[in-house]
Amino acid sequence: MWRYRRFAFAAGDVVLTTRNDFISNQLAFLSLHRRFGVEVVHAPDLPEGGVDVEALAELIRRRRPRLVAVTHIPTSSGLVQPVAEIGRICREYDILYIVDACQSAGQLPLSVEHIGCDFLTATPRKFLRGPRGSGFLYVSDRILAGDYEPLFIDMYGARWTGATQYQPLPTAARFEDWEFSYSTVLGCAAAIRYASEVGVEAGGRRAIDLAAGLRTGLDRVPGVRVLERGRVLGALVTFAIDGWQAEPFKAELDRRHINSALSFREFAQYDFGDKDVDWCLRLSPHYYNTEDEVAQILATIEELAA
Repeated sequence: MWRYRRFAFAAGDVVLTTRNDFISNQLAFLSLHRRFGVEVVHAPDLPEGGVDVEALAELIRRRRPRLVAVTHIPTSSGLVQPVAEIGRICREYDILYIVDACQSAGQLPLSVEHIGCDFLTATPRKFLRGPRGSGFLYVSDRILAGDYEPLFIDMYGARWTGATQYQPLPTAARFEDWEFSYSTVLGCAAAIRYASEVGVEAGGRRAIDLAAGLRTGLDRVPGVRVLERGRVLGALVTFAIDGWQAEPFKAELDRRHINSALSFREFAQYDFGDKDVDWCLRLSPHYYNTEDEVAQILATIEELAA
């Protein structure tokens, strides 16, 4: 019988992440700290925004983390993190590396070989435009060969081979559970096929171009502050506006049939703390949007800002 290693964190282990990691990931790390004494370390940002890769590499050399976790594009910003650069460093030092690609799947071409991650997670309900409640996990061959298994495993991911023995499956299915919605899985697959037919690279480039035009226009509106910082930006646009509270402002946009989302300080304590905002509005143009729609949004926001 194979001997499998669980991701059993212990007191003194280090999880290295960024100041822009997704809220649910940050909460999971804080839970590890509370329950097991795991230390959570955040790599600093560059002055222009985005993780300082050299500083992160120095932390890897000095602290030897059990895990490096990076969100490719955070939910609170259009920042695109340099996940492939980080992956090369993790491979050099043989560090486990997980990438949250929920906002980048469908927006940017993703190559796990190029990124160099051990795990990559994503949901299709963002730029893939698939059903809520579904998602997918990539697991590298080195993880499967290294005999890792999830902390909780059930009859889908393992076989009960004796009264006191079980054997996890040799494939990534060991990380799946028995109960899931087949309809959402089929919807997820359909969304991925559709995005592949359209072309993720072409569609993403179109969405990013629309977002860049939106940022340029918002920069010209008095009382509006665009919050994006970083060397590379994606198709998420976040901004703060003077004289409005969060819910009334979004309700006004809803009334005018403009789809948007709110992000609050509790979603991004480090990022919003650095930017000194309690909330922001997020707009996420996709390839099917038009320049005329961007112009209409800008006119509406200019009117509301006045």
